[in-house]
Amino acid sequence: MTTDLPVFPAPQPGALFISNGTAEDLIGAAIAARLRGQVRLTCAPLVGSGAPYARAGVRRIGRTLPLPSGGFPLGSVSNLAADLKAGLIRGSLGQWRDAARGARDAQVVVVVGDAYALMVGTLAAQRGRARLVHVQPLLSAQYLDGLSLRGTLAELNALGANRPMEYELALARRADAVFVRDAATARHYARRGVPATFAGSFAMDVLPAPEGPLPLDGRPVLALLPGSREDHRESLPLMLRAAAHLPGWQALVAWSHGWDDLTLPGGWTFQQHLDGQGEVTDGTVRVQVLRGAFGAVAHAAQVAIGTAGTANEQLAGLGVPVVAFPTRGPQFTEGFARRQGRLLGRALTVVPAEVQAVARAVERVTRPEALARAALDGMTRIGPAGALPRVAARILELAADSSH
Repeated sequence: MTTDLPVFPAPQPGALFISNGTAEDLIGAAIAARLRGQVRLTCAPLVGSGAPYARAGVRRIGRTLPLPSGGFPLGSVSNLAADLKAGLIRGSLGQWRDAARGARDAQVVVVVGDAYALMVGTLAAQRGRARLVHVQPLLSAQYLDGLSLRGTLAELNALGANRPMEYELALARRADAVFVRDAATARHYARRGVPATFAGSFAMDVLPAPEGPLPLDGRPVLALLPGSREDHRESLPLMLRAAAHLPGWQALVAWSHGWDDLTLPGGWTFQQHLDGQGEVTDGTVRVQVLRGAFGAVAHAAQVAIGTAGTANEQLAGLGVPVVAFPTRGPQFTEGFARRQGRLLGRALTVVPAEVQAVARAVERVTRPEALARAALDGMTRIGPAGALPRVAARILELAADSSH
């Protein structure tokens, strides 16, 4: 007599996502969404609340670490001082321990971010005996284009952001898969013994489709992109004043903050519409302020004024010229603007933080010859979408291998 024993399905393999920034969270969440139902998903965002993971239904582990710099402690001395005062060191050590504990239940640790995130992910993968995938959306060999010795010395605080440091390369060599943001960077890594893959642009992969119709009035669209960092408090008023000098353009603000965070120039007022959107005006010029409509604004724009990181790159990748100006931070400082200019080439025009200079630059970059040059550089340097399906497929392969 035989007794059939119950057969229980094998538990799903797990993947832990570690990321350290707004754009990095977006990319990690987009990859995780492609794995839903096939892999148990957890995340350990190292900067901020990790809202994109929450929207994707990914369970968060560990503590949050809100930083005044928004994740740019080395952007300036004041950024570092503020973050240290906010508990940067103690909070970071706690996050390392959280990530190591989370990796015990994962077959794959997926790092989306820079060398620091890779260090945290490497330690966690070692503790959990998990496979390691590094998605590096920040570094680009194009940051080195035309960078002189003097320029390097002027940007010592961004040295590890301009080029992969030796310790990052050493960690990357131990990863099971490394994905980088462009072909030039893949070649740069390969010459240093890291078999990195360029599979497409992460920035373009996470660019939203148009969310819905826009309140357009027939004029060409000028996108105002104050960004997701606190730079918006300084940059949005200047953008609005510049837009007032460009009556032939319809300015639309892609807004990612709460209404209470709007900082307006003197004499401007805000009115919230019934549809949840808003409008600001100086009594003559009216500018729509749109939340949850970045994709629609990006796809409608003919030119942009931006003090953003990924958003500026996404507009350039669409062939849209971007005019930028430096702020006092935390993100879009003079050094950051120079670096993004080397990345985007003629797709980005950096001018002084002066209303007339910004307005004149918009008129200049939208002349036919300049527009064509900007579009060529932007689309060539950023590249097409397509990376995330290949990253997700590689994670599944490693998870399956580890669970056998």
